[in-house]
Amino acid sequence: MSKMLMIYPDRCTGCRNCELACSFFHDGEFRPHASRIHVTNWELESFSMPTTCQQCDDAPCVGVCPTGAMHAEPEKNRVGWDETKCIGCRMCTLACPFGAVVYESSKRRIVKCDLCDGAPECAAFCPVKALEYVEEIDSARARTKAVAVDFKRTFEEVK
Repeated sequence: MSKMLMIYPDRCTGCRNCELACSFFHDGEFRPHASRIHVTNWELESFSMPTTCQQCDDAPCVGVCPTGAMHAEPEKNRVGWDETKCIGCRMCTLACPFGAVVYESSKRRIVKCDLCDGAPECAAFCPVKALEYVEEIDSARARTKAVAVDFKRTFEEVK
């Protein structure tokens, strides 16, 4: 059975350990801006929300990629990115409804979650288990979509 990253925003304390673990795993340095997961903190509302690629079934980033660099990897239950095919057009960054596909200008590359090849560092280093790598079942997928909708609604109210 495949797995997915589950986000529990009610548990998140905004510590950003997930960002540090991610950037260190991928680049060997602690650079939150290079992380594939980002925590947004609303201090007045006492609310923090980690966001990352939702590994969409019908991913908009895949649909707009002219070279196939952004592609579905159903065997790994993720959306993959092939640096050798990428031309840097950044269409994927515009298409992502979650803002989870980012262009890192300093290294001229796309940065998006790859689930750390099946062992997400963000989940491993989250001290409050706001991120968990769980078996994908219909109820888990439905919960993820509901959290995304609630987040969008909350974000619209706060901004």
